[in-house]
Amino acid sequence: MNDDAMDLRARNRQATREAIGHAALRLAIEQGPNGLALVRVHDIATAAGVSSRTYNNYFSSRAEAICALQADQSRSVGETLRSRPADEPLDQAVIAAVIELYTNPEPDRAGLSMIMSTPELEGEALRAFTMAEGPLAEAIAARTGTDAGRDLFPTVTAAAVAGAIRVAGRHWLTPGNTAPFATILRSALSCVVPAAPPNQTPP
Repeated sequence: MNDDAMDLRARNRQATREAIGHAALRLAIEQGPNGLALVRVHDIATAAGVSSRTYNNYFSSRAEAICALQADQSRSVGETLRSRPADEPLDQAVIAAVIELYTNPEPDRAGLSMIMSTPELEGEALRAFTMAEGPLAEAIAARTGTDAGRDLFPTVTAAAVAGAIRVAGRHWLTPGNTAPFATILRSALSCVVPAAPPNQTPP
């Protein structure tokens, strides 16, 4: 199989994954506060235009499907950081990478509220964030000349970034809060990401 065919297959798989994830979240929201318990795999598959067997090839649970967008965003943070200009200070690069991923488009408020108010969904989202810390730590290490396997800085910073994203989401959902998510996310990240490791001078 040539590279073009492989790329097309990967894009098709990602499109199917996104369709299932969007359908799962939409149906759960429509069911109300107990949406996770009420939505059925068959209904999700039908809404996404796939078979139940195809659904099971992509997701092992309804919670995983509903949190698919959060999982995909989290897995992409490290790669997005690596794409930032090499001479950009760490704090600016991390903030730009995270805002690019999580605010374009702005999160679905109803969907994020459901995820953060349902323990099983919040646990699934947390698992996705935790799995993403490794690639993000590697990207931070590459940018700062540190070692993600030996140095605390890249791993602690990656964990702090994941925590800041979660806190920003909760704060954004506070009743009466009208600030754009990007503004809140930027403020949260500014609390935890330094311009350089402690033993380095910012450029």
